[in-house]
Amino acid sequence: MEDEVFDQIVGVINILVSWIAAGAMVFGGVVPYIPQYRDIRRTQNAEGFSTYVCLVLLVANILRILFRFGRYFETLLLLQSIVMITTMLIMLNLCTNVRMATELNTKRRTFIDFDWNHFWSWSHFVDYLQCVLAFTLVAAYITYLLLDSAVFVETLGFLAVFTEAMLGTPQLHCNYQNKSTEGMSIKMVLMWTSGDTFKTVYFLFTQAPVQFWTCGLLQVFVDLSILFQVYYYSRYPQKPVSHTVSLASSAKAL
Repeated sequence: MEDEVFDQIVGVINILVSWIAAGAMVFGGVVPYIPQYRDIRRTQNAEGFSTYVCLVLLVANILRILFRFGRYFETLLLLQSIVMITTMLIMLNLCTNVRMATELNTKRRTFIDFDWNHFWSWSHFVDYLQCVLAFTLVAAYITYLLLDSAVFVETLGFLAVFTEAMLGTPQLHCNYQNKSTEGMSIKMVLMWTSGDTFKTVYFLFTQAPVQFWTCGLLQVFVDLSILFQVYYYSRYPQKPVSHTVSLASSAKAL
């Protein structure tokens, strides 16, 4: 009798752990952007956050969804992609509104101008939506034509996870250009690191396609590089920190 009760308790615990792990996989990836979103709204300054992070994640998750048509993977990862795409669009909307409210240049830059000098620096959120939609339609059409090719499907999967692995590189480059990490939420990067580590371990234990966990390791390395920038630029400042930025930096606590 006691053994049956014990087995029931263990079974309930296993179910709870599996549900928690599933929730972490689906929603854990968007949690790091909550402090960054709040910082931008509070300070009305999006300079420290690279919107190319949004571009990288949008491309990666759209490709991942298309990859599923050629090679099945867990539904949790599909839901994760949908949640991430929605989150990145929300971040883009906020950054665009903040930038336009403070930008002196009144000339509108649009997606349909096809001006590469202003790519991903458009004046209104709708232009980003047009770009994302155009990319999705083109990528979906190419996938439809080549879906029977195993080489194409595996390449598509690699591109999806490799693009996501490059998530931190726009922020890494932005910090390098600014010679500072001011305006970037350190909490966001710490959550990136913990989330990417958890995700990579999850891929290994669930025997996900090899593209997933190898690029997960690369993603963790990029996260650690950004954390090194935080240490280096705080220990050896490369430029004077403005009063405005200092106030924004001191207000990072949730």
